[in-house]
Amino acid sequence: MNNHFKTIILQKTGASSLIEKEVIQELWSGYGKIIRVGLENASLESVVVKHVQLPKSQNHPRGWHTDIGHQRKLKSYEVETKWYQTYSKHSKARLPKCFGIENYQDETLIILEDLDAAGFPLRKQNVEWEDIDRCLEWLAQFHANYLGKTPNGLWDVGTYWHLETRPQELEVLDDIALKNAATAIDKKLNNCNFKTFVHGDAKLANFCFSKNGEVAGVDFQYVGGGCGMKDVAYFIGSCLNESDCERLESKILNTYFMHLDNVLGKKNEALENEWRSLYRVAWADFHRFLKGWSPSHWKINSYSERITSEVIKNLY
Repeated sequence: MNNHFKTIILQKTGASSLIEKEVIQELWSGYGKIIRVGLENASLESVVVKHVQLPKSQNHPRGWHTDIGHQRKLKSYEVETKWYQTYSKHSKARLPKCFGIENYQDETLIILEDLDAAGFPLRKQNVEWEDIDRCLEWLAQFHANYLGKTPNGLWDVGTYWHLETRPQELEVLDDIALKNAATAIDKKLNNCNFKTFVHGDAKLANFCFSKNGEVAGVDFQYVGGGCGMKDVAYFIGSCLNESDCERLESKILNTYFMHLDNVLGKKNEALENEWRSLYRVAWADFHRFLKGWSPSHWKINSYSERITSEVIKNLY
């Protein structure tokens, strides 16, 4: 990290000195790092910084080395800085506080609360129902906070798999029925009456857990407008096998809408009826991206194939 950024971290945190303790993870395709930084003589022991640097060479893990992908990445970091500058403070759903953002010589630094130190040190690969319940509650809180808001400066349509931003994956998709239906599926979701902000990448790996089961969400590069079912379907697909996705589908939706009602303080039947009908449409939308992006991916299963076929049949 350059000295300019180190100075900014010291200014924003009031620390006398800092040490780069560990790289938490490399950003996708070589676009920088997320680093835990230890602080001396500050009210905080540490912060997490997202240091975005443009890669010297394209190095996409699945070979998508394209200007489209590069521009999508650049936009995603612009969106994330806008999110923290303008919108994050309005969220009742727990997420890291932002202490500062700095742009310098084509690099960006986002200084964030260290959620490990704040009591959310656990990451989970396998979940119990209680964990799913808490994450659905988080999503319901998030969606309730931004219901009806306009995503100025964010993605007009949230999620990283949005059809308009994924022409190459559609081009190589060999499921012809799904390929032909992709635009209609996209329109059905985008034309819903009740829109909110979606997290856009609400997979299990982007939730941090406390020891008593509370959750916080991270990673807001793909936050934007849309139907909340996109987040719910994508989250469930990230943590359950196909038989549980099917077996628990009603329970998942009932639980999510119970939490949404609680946050809103009343039942919004029109919203619930519309969004329930779009859960499988949202599932099919992600399935379209996945089959074009990585046809052998573990998430492509008989449940996804079956409900996508149903969605396509009911489109027209």
